[in-house]
Amino acid sequence: MRQRTLGTGGLIVSPIGLGCMGMSQSYGTPDDEESIRTVQRALDLGVVFFDTADVYGNGGNERLIEYALGSRRKDVVLATKCGLVAPGEASRRVDGSPAHISAACDASLARLRTDVIDLYYLHRVDPRTPIEDSVGAMAELVGEGKVRFIGLSEASASTIRRGHAVHPIAAVQSEYSLWFREPEGHVLPVCRELGIGFVPFSPLGRGFLAGSVIDVEQLPAGDLRRRVPRFTGDHLERNVALVTSLSRIAADKGCTPAQLSLAWLLAKGDDIVPIPGTKRRTYLEENVAAADIVLSAAEIGELDALFALDAPSGERYPEDMMRLVDRVGG
Repeated sequence: MRQRTLGTGGLIVSPIGLGCMGMSQSYGTPDDEESIRTVQRALDLGVVFFDTADVYGNGGNERLIEYALGSRRKDVVLATKCGLVAPGEASRRVDGSPAHISAACDASLARLRTDVIDLYYLHRVDPRTPIEDSVGAMAELVGEGKVRFIGLSEASASTIRRGHAVHPIAAVQSEYSLWFREPEGHVLPVCRELGIGFVPFSPLGRGFLAGSVIDVEQLPAGDLRRRVPRFTGDHLERNVALVTSLSRIAADKGCTPAQLSLAWLLAKGDDIVPIPGTKRRTYLEENVAAADIVLSAAEIGELDALFALDAPSGERYPEDMMRLVDRVGG
């Protein structure tokens, strides 16, 4: 696969990474055996960018990825995160204090059985801790050789600017897709001004843009999407109409809706590296193939118009999760 660079410090990754959260939580029943095979298939396909977090599966996801990578750990860029504290999705809290960041890093290093984390994100911004203190603690980890590069997740433009003034931020991770284009307003411009890479999570709208979720009643009882407003009621009906149009455009292009959605993201700039998540090899192979799809300016314009900023209906998170998102100052 071709390569892309996150930030200005030389962090080189594949143009599409693999988000690993769903292997351990939130979307259906975990399947460790298939997840391990998916990680190993990703390596064979040239994916070298893997994304996990200490909170995924309460540490279980980090252990799973460590096992799946095995001796090939040296061949990949491994990203993990700190700052979101369990126990459950609806009752999580944020802790960006220096003491927590230091302890969390040591715990992640132990679970991942590695000497260094390639990219370490603050998972959410802690409103009780100045971002300068959180980034300062992460910078100390870089100085100690425990972390190579640092990043922020779901951070506002002003927070990114303040954090970057303390220590270079290599990447900002936030939700971004045809279904959620808010980062284009403030966050992406600031990242580009400062030379920070951008890593979209949920680039397929939690599977919605793939056309695979049109009835949440068919999802397992604990599936996160049952609580997401965009998947419910009148919101769902309006959003299904958007995906129907997306499927038509994809058919004309000779690709799947998921591939078209990822190709659109990749066409938005070489500083963008989406991390679609899956625990299934079939979906992985479909997603990776999107890197070879080239869109014309007219095709990009058609998708831009169809998925205008106000086109999708409903919030992207339930209320208890929205309160954890840093939106101050853009």
